[in-house]
Amino acid sequence: MSDIVFSRRSGWIPNVIREDGELKLMLGAGADANHDPRTFTFPIGEAHLAVIQEDLARHLLLWSAVLPLCDAAGTRGTLDENAAVALLDPILLSAPADVDALFRRIPWDRGRLIAHGAGIGLLERGQVCAALRTATETSDGKRAQEYHANRRRAERGTVLGPLDTAILRYTGQYLHGSTIPKRTPDAVDPALLPHVVRVVATAEQACAGMRIGRDPRRGKRATDKRDWDRMATAVETAVRRAHAGLADDAVRSVSFLMCSEAADRSRNAPMEDDEQAAGGRARKTALSFTDDMGVEKKWVQDGPRSATAEFWEFVGDRSASDNEVFTIEDEEMGEGVQLHFYADSIARVTTVREASGGSDPEYRVEYSLVDGMGGYRKLVSTFVLGGCAALDRHGPWMSDVAEFERARRRRDAK
Repeated sequence: MSDIVFSRRSGWIPNVIREDGELKLMLGAGADANHDPRTFTFPIGEAHLAVIQEDLARHLLLWSAVLPLCDAAGTRGTLDENAAVALLDPILLSAPADVDALFRRIPWDRGRLIAHGAGIGLLERGQVCAALRTATETSDGKRAQEYHANRRRAERGTVLGPLDTAILRYTGQYLHGSTIPKRTPDAVDPALLPHVVRVVATAEQACAGMRIGRDPRRGKRATDKRDWDRMATAVETAVRRAHAGLADDAVRSVSFLMCSEAADRSRNAPMEDDEQAAGGRARKTALSFTDDMGVEKKWVQDGPRSATAEFWEFVGDRSASDNEVFTIEDEEMGEGVQLHFYADSIARVTTVREASGGSDPEYRVEYSLVDGMGGYRKLVSTFVLGGCAALDRHGPWMSDVAEFERARRRRDAK
């Protein structure tokens, strides 16, 4: 049975407990295999308790030094109790100069001290005791996040100016570059906000009329990476030209914002009707869609959706790493196309002779390479609008398998 002897307002700062008559420091750190927080304890003395109660700075320093030992215990290991106990006297009872010297030799959690108000400049110079004069019991996790973000940038040699920082704050990318961007004008210094808005306006103008289409090959909500890269390049080029001197981080942040917004618009819109976009109407009256697992879906012209929208919806629902071959067949006309997503290729199949008198039907199979998702969309809509004959202009088409494989290897080697 244990009783809490001393605790601070912040629930994460280690508590002192008495367990079976013995004083112990108790702290939560890390997680077990089920992602539940782990709790560690180790014995302390009355003299240590007195310092912990009276000196917040020493209490935080001890916590910072013990946390790496907790990390070393992992998800199932035990705390190195001897190593933890060995930290008590040097941190709690030694002179400030000796504590500073100790922290130059041992691992410690810098972010934890920064979150509790430690002076960053003094910490960087190794003056940990002086740095903790400004310590607070309450924690500011964002302060530690900003410190780590700036340190990562410094390691990459990136230096941000005031406008760069304002842009990153506007897009929500200041703390971490992989955060999904959004527009947060309230996070920007009002004096810099008009300048940020001008940069964003340049980006919007650069990608006006561009779109990021869906890529059903990678799932229902996936978008076309080529479209994304094309838009990012257009935005970054325009922003760098119009606003010379911006850091790469700021430029990429603006392009990430433009691309993310365009991708969201695409994801939230119905699957595109490629026949309508091409200015035509499907000549096919009935089609059959199948995947590599033998699943089939029928489409008829008088249904509520276009053939291409229905087909790409089918692909988005069914496509997977082990299901990358999809077929569109017009049984009445005896023709179809087979899409090979794993190889960026397509085959068109036409019936040369129907089965008769016990003989098998004869088919002509021709292959062509496909240039990404945009290429697939064009070929599928062309087939729906005009059948295999309409695909002639989208070749070259190769009936010789060996010739096609050589062409595919040449393309993949580029």
